[in-house]
Amino acid sequence: MQIEITEKIAPTATACPSCGQGGATKFLQAPDRYHGRHDLYQLLRCPSCSLVWLDNPPRPNEMGVHYGGDYDRSVSAAGEDLGRWQYKHEVVLRHKTGGAILDLGCSSGGFLASLKGPSWRRHGIEMSAKVAEIAKAKCGADVFVGDILDAPYPPATFDVITCFHVFEHLYQPREILAKVSEWLKQGGIFYTNMPNIHSAGSRTFGAYWYALELPRHLYHFSPTSLRFLAGSAGLEEVWLITGREPFIEASTRYYIDDLLLRKGIHRTPLAQVKQPGLAFRAVRKVFRLTLLPALNGMVSLAGDGESIHAVFRKKDARAHL
Repeated sequence: MQIEITEKIAPTATACPSCGQGGATKFLQAPDRYHGRHDLYQLLRCPSCSLVWLDNPPRPNEMGVHYGGDYDRSVSAAGEDLGRWQYKHEVVLRHKTGGAILDLGCSSGGFLASLKGPSWRRHGIEMSAKVAEIAKAKCGADVFVGDILDAPYPPATFDVITCFHVFEHLYQPREILAKVSEWLKQGGIFYTNMPNIHSAGSRTFGAYWYALELPRHLYHFSPTSLRFLAGSAGLEEVWLITGREPFIEASTRYYIDDLLLRKGIHRTPLAQVKQPGLAFRAVRKVFRLTLLPALNGMVSLAGDGESIHAVFRKKDARAHL
């Protein structure tokens, strides 16, 4: 059952920030449901490369209020879950077993810490000086504090660059991918992970899809739009899959919250929900073991998985001479 279907709307004059094609269409409107706010944000979609982006996003110096302590604590807690990094660790090792690695948006260093042994020279980029210090202490990484485009790395520095659930937050994805290509050695790889806007979950839940994360997610990628953007930066696809992510619970909650709000019932926003009690956790466990697999199965019929995992390699310029 599809909760919301994207309305077909006349194209605008707005040009795509990735391919430059005009005629972007209005994709959907939604508020910041995570914080329980009501201002609507408009997403636009390119008819050519399929990129979806936030129209008139907040300025960078205004974005802090859209994150906040609740969001930061949630991200930090997720980063401390070592099991979260196991799959990504295995993907990297399929392609490289050592060398210089740079993690964009490395947070407290959870992923870099998962790469054990002296064969790795760990580097990261992180906006928060406080969080960067945690990463340095955790795994000995050399962490640049600041904007990615301000990092002073020379060309052909890294064997691997990673970017996990960060790329969609960046204001200048095209310029950053160009910098990634510049920083990679010939044959170096870029491994990234992000939500898939053309996924089954997005198609099913529409404006209630948890991974919209408005206005924190400025760009929303599909395999098509990511391939185009990477190719324009001189990166060739090595491997790309879509995988299932557990967004159904949060997406369903957003839908129920909206129904209750229409009846005058205000629930605590997801950002402020504390650790649930034992009774609630027991009910949730039963739900996850019984109904959730069935819901996942039904949603999967609507299309691809909710997250994109992709590995790109820096092209050898000599091969095209």
